Amino acid sequence: MQSVPEEWREGGGWTDGRQQQHAAGRVQRGQGEPLSRRDRGAASDRGPEGDEETKGEKGGATDKETLMMELSRLVQRTVKESSWWERRGVDCSILAGAFLCLPPAFLLLGSTQPLCFAAGVLLMGVAHGVITIKGTHLASHGSLSESQAWADFWAVFFIEICGSFTARVGVQAHIKMHHAHTNIIGLGDSSTWKVPCLPRSIYLFVAPLAVPVITPLVALGELRKHSVLHAVRTVLMVALGFYTQYWLLLHVSGFQSPHSALLCMMVCRAMFSLPYIHVNIFQHIGLPMFSATQRPKRIYQMTHGVLNLPRNPLLDWIFGHSLINCHVEHHLFPFLSDHMCLKIKPIVSSYLKEKKLPYQEDRYFSRLRVFFHRYQELMVFAPPITQLVGVQ
Repeated sequence: MQSVPEEWREGGGWTDGRQQQHAAGRVQRGQGEPLSRRDRGAASDRGPEGDEETKGEKGGATDKETLMMELSRLVQRTVKESSWWERRGVDCSILAGAFLCLPPAFLLLGSTQPLCFAAGVLLMGVAHGVITIKGTHLASHGSLSESQAWADFWAVFFIEICGSFTARVGVQAHIKMHHAHTNIIGLGDSSTWKVPCLPRSIYLFVAPLAVPVITPLVALGELRKHSVLHAVRTVLMVALGFYTQYWLLLHVSGFQSPHSALLCMMVCRAMFSLPYIHVNIFQHIGLPMFSATQRPKRIYQMTHGVLNLPRNPLLDWIFGHSLINCHVEHHLFPFLSDHMCLKIKPIVSSYLKEKKLPYQEDRYFSRLRVFFHRYQELMVFAPPITQLVGVQ
């Protein structure tokens, strides 16, 4: 059981952590740029303390400047000096490349040669992974465009049409819960990924293959809580994504049987489901958890509750740096693109080490061994948490 020192705790509920999160969001814009509709709403919540925080950022390091503000200042300088290509262009190009891979993938899937057909399946699976994992993640954060209208469009396109989920629920769960309340028990503790009734081998190595089927079913269940208009739009967008791929397999790839076309769709869509589930649990579960009433300040919350995996050419390309080797940076500055998270990584890591703060890193297979041998402790029962929570 790990306790949090008194000086790390927030004085007035979680206001300070929310202000620091908004400050992290402002890093991407840079000074002098207009606030988007979403950012204006966030800024209006800060009140007088938010104004003082802004003054601290503009005035440089002061005696009262928090660690998060100081780090934000360093990162903001790097972001302002970066070109559009670095801020958004690199990641947009990777996504564009994934879409350009789809035509040859459909053509290869129509080949009667086993090697060509296998190449088509692989190419389709990789392209689908880039679009539905990296694309949906960036779109949920609004990292693909500075325009709020375009950000909303890309969220619907990537999350609903490509990802077969509801954009509103996806953004709500990921941005307003997971990021706002990272490793806070009952809020952003990643418990939604737990299925205690499944044995460890089934959960870790078999069940993830059903993600392409489970995802739209979960979306349909969530739609009951929303308006009819929103539900109809989501169903139409998800159906459009499914039917487009299905139609292309029949009419471009030349599949003769609907069953074979559907099977091919499921294989391609499930190709990276195993690492997708693994990454989502490896980087938070098993790390310190905190109470909603006694949470630490944001920089301590993120440095203790988030873990980076090492560089991996395949996963870096398909998942994006912010989900793999820059996850700490991503949680500190969630509105930065994957490439910008990679660019600020040396700044963040050196700063945290200089301030004697944890900068947690572990290998993929090392985390897999931990979860395999401690599956019940981490995925069935409550994982080790701080004694501030006291639920154990």
